[in-house]
Amino acid sequence: MGQMVVPPQRLFWFLRDGVRLDLAEPAMADLYVQQIVTHGSAHDVKQLLVTVDRAQLRESLGRLQRFLPTEVRSFWEDAFAGPR
Repeated sequence: MGQMVVPPQRLFWFLRDGVRLDLAEPAMADLYVQQIVTHGSAHDVKQLLVTVDRAQLRESLGRLQRFLPTEVRSFWEDAFAGPR
């Protein structure tokens, strides 16, 4: 079993309250990342950066690329192109 998280209910209203997502599963990680980067606050994104490691986030964003709004996709492309 991978890293389990309880997603914020205000962003994941469509999931049963208290459900846990296994972020080791790519589909669950993608759901978590997509919802947070498109609908989350700055606080939510900061929490995402603590919860999901850089490599996993990059992989997930790569799979989600065509589903993200242009502004969101551009922001993350710029973020990963910057200094490391």
